[in-house]
Amino acid sequence: MTRASKKSSSNNMIFIVGTLIAVIIIAAVLLNAQRQQDADAEMIAVPEPVAEAAVQAPVIPEAEIPTPAESGKSEPAAEAEIKLVTEPPALPSLDTSDDFIRERLLLISSKPEFSKWIKTDDLLRRSASYIDGLSNGVTLTKVFPLTPAEGKFATHSSDGVIWLNAGNYERYNRTVNTIVSLPMDSIAKMFHFIRPLLESAFSEMGYNPRQMDGIILQAIDVILTTPIVVEPIKLTRDSVVYKFADPALESLLPIQKQLLRAGPENTKRVQQQATALRDALLNP
Repeated sequence: MTRASKKSSSNNMIFIVGTLIAVIIIAAVLLNAQRQQDADAEMIAVPEPVAEAAVQAPVIPEAEIPTPAESGKSEPAAEAEIKLVTEPPALPSLDTSDDFIRERLLLISSKPEFSKWIKTDDLLRRSASYIDGLSNGVTLTKVFPLTPAEGKFATHSSDGVIWLNAGNYERYNRTVNTIVSLPMDSIAKMFHFIRPLLESAFSEMGYNPRQMDGIILQAIDVILTTPIVVEPIKLTRDSVVYKFADPALESLLPIQKQLLRAGPENTKRVQQQATALRDALLNP
């Protein structure tokens, strides 16, 4: 091999070795870059823990409606003897209670409107949901449909002011007449009799017995705290929706505003029944 050949061979060897070293350096750089990307990805994929905002649970009223045994009233001897002879019928399960409840409610009232109200299924579950809504001032008509107001809502204008027609009050007469026809002492006795079933219905909504009692009494209070407005009521109109012009009236709960639309006399009659029911429940 000549000197020129040796020199060329040596140069080739140097080139190959240099290329290998360059490849190793590039691979190392790429590997480090990939590791850095992976580390960055892990930092992005695992965010810092964020403190959750505290959500305040709604306050559920609690109360205790006394049972007849706790009221301290002494029963006449004749009634006590009858109770010893005739045992009260056993309560059915909540799922099979409709006919049982309906038969006993029809003994309390056979009014046609009342009969229509209790024809629905799942009576006690619907009643529990309706009372729960009522305690918050809402009427859940889809849950427990009552008799709708008759006719159309009527207003009249005078000197640019919109007024609620007093004739609207009569639209609620059928419903109010049915409510005031119910003997509240009998309704209270029915409540105490079927109380275990009602507790089961409220329990399914997450309420304990004391909360159930508080919700029932709060629903009654919502009705009793509705103001009686005897003077004509001014309205405003927002698009197609009428509102009370008085901010104090417009800020009332939905059931209270519905009672206002039923008129002062109907409101008084409903409140008298609410008072009778509260007294019958608290003084069995």
